[in-house]
Amino acid sequence: MRTKTIYFGLMLTVAIGCVENKAYQEKLKDPALYNAAMKQLTDVIVHDIFSPPVASRVYVYPNIAAYEIMAQADPEKFISLSGQLSDFMAIPRNQDPQVDVHLAALHAFLTVGTELIFSEDKMQAFQDQTYQALQSDGLSKRVLNSSMSYGDKVASHILKWADGDHYKQTRTDVKYTIRAQPEYWKPTPPDYMEGIEPHWNKIRLMVLDSAQQFIPRPPLAFSMDENSPFYKELMEVYEIGGQIENQGEDIAKFWDCNPYVSHHRGHAMFATKKITPGGHWMEISAIATMQAGSTYAETVHAHARVAISLFDAFISCWDEKWRSVVVRPETLINQYIDEAWVPLLQTPPFPEYTSGHSVISRAAALTLTELLGRDFPFEDTSEREYGLPSRSFDSFLHASEEAALSRLYGGIHYRMAIDNGLDQGQAVGNYINNSLKTRK
Repeated sequence: MRTKTIYFGLMLTVAIGCVENKAYQEKLKDPALYNAAMKQLTDVIVHDIFSPPVASRVYVYPNIAAYEIMAQADPEKFISLSGQLSDFMAIPRNQDPQVDVHLAALHAFLTVGTELIFSEDKMQAFQDQTYQALQSDGLSKRVLNSSMSYGDKVASHILKWADGDHYKQTRTDVKYTIRAQPEYWKPTPPDYMEGIEPHWNKIRLMVLDSAQQFIPRPPLAFSMDENSPFYKELMEVYEIGGQIENQGEDIAKFWDCNPYVSHHRGHAMFATKKITPGGHWMEISAIATMQAGSTYAETVHAHARVAISLFDAFISCWDEKWRSVVVRPETLINQYIDEAWVPLLQTPPFPEYTSGHSVISRAAALTLTELLGRDFPFEDTSEREYGLPSRSFDSFLHASEEAALSRLYGGIHYRMAIDNGLDQGQAVGNYINNSLKTRK
C-alpha cells in the first residue's frame, strides 16, 4: 500500500509538472507577451522623450533581433534579413536544444531595446517581472538560462551592427544655422527649440539605396503674393488650422503624436509627453496582428517589417526637410497675417516639407497592407491612454490618409507637404515591399 502511495505521489508530481510546463509554454507562444514587451519599449520611449526619427531607430533594432531568431527557427516559412539589409550579416546559429526560441527572441528584443534607451531600469524591471512570472508557471532555470544566453549572443550581434549606422557621429555634427530669408524654417513658439536631427540623412538605411532615392516634387515657390499658389496654401492653413471645433479637431488631436508638448501658464511651464508617430504605427501593428489572430512568429515578423519601413521613411523624409528647409505656416501667419494666431497643434521643431506623418504613415500602411490585406477594418485604440477616444478605419491606407490630413487640421503643414509626402511614402513603401523578402 505504501509503495502504491509513493508511486501515485510521484505520478501526481509529474502530472503537475507537465501542466506547469504547458502553462509557461503557452504563455511564451502567446503573441500578447511580445506585444507587452513592445508596449514597454514604447512607454520608455515616451518617458525618455526621444524625437520621432530617433524613436524609429529604437524600434527597429530590437525587432530585427527578435525576427532573426524566429526566422532561423522556422526557415520553411521565414527568410532571414541577412544580405538584404545594409551591412547585415547572419546571426549566430543556435546549437543548444534547451533554448526556447520564443523566449530567446523576447530576451534579444529586451536586451537590444535596453541598450538604446536611457531608462534602463524600467526595461530591466519589466524583464525581471516577466521572467519571474514564467518561472512561476513552470519555466526551468536551465531553459531560461539557455534562452537568455542565446538571446544575449544575438543581441550582441545586432548591437555591433547598429553601432556602425553613423548615429553616434551625428550626435556631434554641427547644428543648423538659422537663415534670415523668410522662406526658410525658423524656430517656432512657445520654446523656439533648435531644429531636430539636421543630419539624419547620414544614418545608414535598411533597404533604400540612399536617402535621396525618392526625392519628392519640389515645394511650391515661396511667395507672399496673394494670387500665388504658395500664399493660397498658407491661407488654407490659417483658415482651417487654428483653434477649430469640428471633426477636424478630433482628427488633429488623435494623430498629434508630438513626444514633447510645452505648456506655459504665466511664469509656470510644464510639458506633456505623447507617443511618437512611429510609435503610433507600431501600436497599430499590435492591434492588427492581434485582430488577425497572428502567431507569435507572425507578430514579430509584422513588427520588424513595419519598423524597417518607418526607419527608412524617416530618413527619406528628413533628407528632404533639411534640403528644402521650408518655413512653417505659424511663422508666416504670425509675421504677415495675424500675430495672435496659434495653430491647434504645437508646431514641432523641424522644417515643414514634407510632412513626416504623411511619409511614414503611408510607408507603414503599405507594409501592413502587404501583410494583412487591403480591406482590413480595425479600431485604433492607441490614444486612449492619452485621454482620446478610439477611431475606426476601413483599411491601413485609410488611416494613413487621415494621419496625413490631420497635419492641415492641426495648422502645422501646407497641403503640398501632405500630398507630396503621401507620394513620397508610397514610393518608399512600395520599394521596401518589392525589395525585402521575408516570407516563403
